[in-house]
Amino acid sequence: MLLVSLWLASVGNLPLWLELDRLGLLQGRGGPWLGAGLMLAIAAALMALQSLLAWRHTLKGTAIALLLIAAAGGYFMHTYHVVIDPAMMLNVAQTDVHEAGDLIGPRLLLALALAGGLPALWVWRQPLHYRPWPRRALHNLALLLAALLLLLGAVLASYQPLSSAMRNHKHVRYLINPLTTLFSGAWVASAPLRQRDARLHPVGEDAHLAANPPAPAGPGALGALGLATAQAATASPAAGRSPLVVLVLGETARAANFGLNGYARDTTPALAREGTVLSFRQVRSCGTSTAASLPCMFSHLGREGFVADPRRHENVLDVLQRAGLAVLWLDNQGGCKGVCERVPHASTADALPTGVPPYPAGTCAADGECFDTALLHGLDARLAAAPGVPAAQWQASRARGTVLVLHMMGSHGPAYYKRSPPELKRFGPECASTTLPDCSREQVLNAYDNSIAATDAMLAATIDWLKRQSAQHDTALVYLSDHGESLGENGLYLHGLPYAMAPDVQKQVPWLTWLSPAFAARQQLDAACLAARADQPLSHDHLFHSLLGLAAVQTRAYLPALDAYAACRR
Repeated sequence: MLLVSLWLASVGNLPLWLELDRLGLLQGRGGPWLGAGLMLAIAAALMALQSLLAWRHTLKGTAIALLLIAAAGGYFMHTYHVVIDPAMMLNVAQTDVHEAGDLIGPRLLLALALAGGLPALWVWRQPLHYRPWPRRALHNLALLLAALLLLLGAVLASYQPLSSAMRNHKHVRYLINPLTTLFSGAWVASAPLRQRDARLHPVGEDAHLAANPPAPAGPGALGALGLATAQAATASPAAGRSPLVVLVLGETARAANFGLNGYARDTTPALAREGTVLSFRQVRSCGTSTAASLPCMFSHLGREGFVADPRRHENVLDVLQRAGLAVLWLDNQGGCKGVCERVPHASTADALPTGVPPYPAGTCAADGECFDTALLHGLDARLAAAPGVPAAQWQASRARGTVLVLHMMGSHGPAYYKRSPPELKRFGPECASTTLPDCSREQVLNAYDNSIAATDAMLAATIDWLKRQSAQHDTALVYLSDHGESLGENGLYLHGLPYAMAPDVQKQVPWLTWLSPAFAARQQLDAACLAARADQPLSHDHLFHSLLGLAAVQTRAYLPALDAYAACRR
């Protein structure tokens, strides 16, 4: 137990010691005290943990598990410069087989074998003599108390440099391996137990379409309550035309790499040729991972309110559906993180609708992972009948209007090279490895930019599809990414750092808008006004209210000040 604890506190925490050295915290008068005190504290904490499980059937298993967890965590911390906090652990818990497979490579297996497998084999081969359980219990208790006393003494002896390091460099605490992994895993697993109010709280119960408002509860009731209204000129469904709004959710797209935003490379030629695509250039995400951003960006609470309020609330899709619109979520990623659970939803991995031919050759790999163009295959048939909704009810909703959400695979890393088909690989050579530090930064950038070019082609194809719907619908497209990405700047890769310490490239995301002339007229939107506001500061906080405005939904939950388009409605 002592040897395992010392191994983990030293070799197992190599990323921690390297980061402390990079920050200059191991130099100077307090450096040795910090290093020695922190190493002793980690070893003592691990000894205390093992003493609780030092029994015949659990001792070796516990030690081996700690070694393997530390080896895996240390590899990702060192290779991608990530930290394993509760948000990152939530990402791990919600990942799928394809995403996990992209992270497994020879270097990971080698790290597991050397840093975890060899010491685990040594632990397994050690002959042990177990005392009878009463004596074992007393021995474990004594060991626990001794470890806790050593932990307390180490912290007190190095308190000044240790507290300063943890206060001024908060990310360092999430590099303590494998204790932070265990803590983060326990925090995520215990979330249901900590949730005092498990009810689903409704949002926008008064939601209705502007063309057909409900009767007020009493004389002047709505006026007295200050009902906020999305100012839009709407056409009656009886006229035979209804709005069709497509929200495309990007994945891992950073605003800085979009040609439309002034990037040196032309990564968005198809959208540029369209000529009428508006790009909001100053947009910040709600989180730095899909698991954090998706539920937050669809919420009415905004980032600060969402983080502070642990209760479950309905989201904008619930409000749109309650107003009478047809809402469909189509996924080409690892799921909707609970956002779409109360509206019709489907996946590109599901069986295609009856009568729709198979995906064209090259669209999907043998493992079932598809390029994002799969979202458009058979889309008319998917919209003709929604999963689990009676046909008459669905058609009645569609006559009032449709909101379609397409959730892309986008630029999901680290296998950026898998996100673009051969015909769209405009930049080369590209990194064809999932161990990004093995490639030059130019190769990583080439692979990533090719994935943006694939997003450009997919969005242009979606606009073409919307144009073909113009006989029945007034159409619009909104594209918004969930978070950004680090591509080797300052040694950082991927995403998921705690929001307060994440670099801007993980938080600055693209927000694009295309409006058909009929939709712009329906909404009385001034294109010149929108173009003039391209640099207005926006965030994911604006999505809830902007979607309600585009769908012409009235509700007290709608705030015009947070509608990105409201200021340009005539």
